[in-house]
Amino acid sequence: MTKKINILIVDDHPFIIEAYKNTIAGYHPSKFEFTITQANDCKSAYEILVNPNMIQYDVAFFDISMPPYTEKNILSGEDLARLMKKVLPSCRVILLTMHTESLKINNIIKSINPNGLIIKNDLTFDELLIAFDKILKNENYYSQTVLKFVSQQSGDGTLIDEYDRQILYHLSRGVKTKNIPLHTSLSLSAVEKRKLNLKDIFNLKGGDDEALISEGKLRGYI
Repeated sequence: MTKKINILIVDDHPFIIEAYKNTIAGYHPSKFEFTITQANDCKSAYEILVNPNMIQYDVAFFDISMPPYTEKNILSGEDLARLMKKVLPSCRVILLTMHTESLKINNIIKSINPNGLIIKNDLTFDELLIAFDKILKNENYYSQTVLKFVSQQSGDGTLIDEYDRQILYHLSRGVKTKNIPLHTSLSLSAVEKRKLNLKDIFNLKGGDDEALISEGKLRGYI
């Protein structure tokens, strides 16, 4: 008897989704029956996750960089991963990204603690099969570049959370600091304090908002 596995794949590149589906279909077809749902942006994925009749997913793949759903402050696959962990804690979450900035990678691990984290440049057919195999065996999987960053972690505890990313996002969209509280649950004083903290993290002493936006984009937070 085959075991049924429900999978959600969220990526804004259809050919990437097809590659994942083809790889998964070849994984022990005599033992598993896979049902795959796909979404191409944050909005469509959000609607799947908040549907009261949502399928009980066993595994979810989220690309980190995708078109945002600003009305719900779902700005990336990171926010979707957090939501999935909230609505369905038993689901095994795998994040995929092109970002190779050490602070960004370590921040994802600290703030989300995904079951899998894969740098897309590390990804091959065999690598995806290995990752999927480990995930189904309730093991975690980090690709080689991720493991390198983890081993080099400074241990300073620096953490950029979802509110910091919301600030960076709205600044990049031209929203003035005084108006950011209209788009988030933060007070103006909290926004200003977090902006100063971000400048310290990015080593931007005395830098303006443009410098903050530029560094945020460079490090993969926008």
